[in-house]
Amino acid sequence: MKKILTLAVAVATTLSALADSPEVIAHRGFWKIDGSAQNSLRALQLADSINAYGSELDIWYTGDDQIIVNHDPTIEKMVIETTSLAQLQTVPLVNGEKRPTLQEYLDLAKPMTTRLIIEIKPHKDKAREAILVKRTIEEVAKRGLQSRAEYITFSADALRELIKEVPAGTPVYYLNGDMSPRQLKEVGATGADYHMSVFRKHPTWISEMHALGLKVNVWTVDRPGDIIWAIDEGVDFITTNMPTLTRTLILTTPQK
Repeated sequence: MKKILTLAVAVATTLSALADSPEVIAHRGFWKIDGSAQNSLRALQLADSINAYGSELDIWYTGDDQIIVNHDPTIEKMVIETTSLAQLQTVPLVNGEKRPTLQEYLDLAKPMTTRLIIEIKPHKDKAREAILVKRTIEEVAKRGLQSRAEYITFSADALRELIKEVPAGTPVYYLNGDMSPRQLKEVGATGADYHMSVFRKHPTWISEMHALGLKVNVWTVDRPGDIIWAIDEGVDFITTNMPTLTRTLILTTPQK
C-alpha cells in the first residue's frame, strides 16, 4: 500500500508540473520534415499529428480580395497586396503544394484538434487590413472554429481591430515587442507574443505580465539552450520550428 501511495504522489506531482509547463506552437506549422513546407496544408496536418497545442499561419489580403496563407509580403517579387490570387498561386511551395487560401486551410483544420494561431500580417493599406480582420473572423465562424482560433499580429491597428471584433474570450496577442505589460493590459490584449530578445532585454516583463493576468508566448525558440531558458522563465507558450524537440525538453527539464 505504501508503494502505491508513493507512486500516486509521484504521478500527481508529475501531472501538476506538466500542467504548469509551456504549450508548444508549431511555427508556420510543422515543416522541418520531409514533404512539408512552411504555411502548407501538410505542415498543418503534421502539427496536428504530433498534438501540438497550435499551428501558426500567416495571412494576407490579395489584390483581388482573397485571403492567402503566406509569410512574406511578396512571392517572387509579386506584391501580395496588389496581385491576384491566381497569379500568386502560379508559384508552388517548396513541397510542390499550391499556396493555400485561408478557406482551404480552415476546411482542412475543421476535424483536427490543434488550435489555429492566425497571424494578421501588417498591410500598407490599413483600411484593407481592417477588412482582412473582419473577413478572417467571419471565415472562422462559418466553420465553427471560433473556440480553436487565436490571433496574433505585429500591427497595433490590427491588434485593436481584433480586440474589437473577435468573440468575447478569444485570445489576441501582440507581436511587435514595443508595448509594456501595462500597455497590453490597458489595450485589452490577452498577452504578449514577443521574440525572446525582448524578454531578455526586459527581464521583469514575464513576471509583470503574469501578475497582471496576461499570458506570455515567446518566439522563435529552436536551440536547446533557448528552449530551456523559456521553460525556466515560466512562459505559457513556446513558438518553435522544432516542436518535437521542444516537447521533449519540456518533459525532461526539471521544473523550478
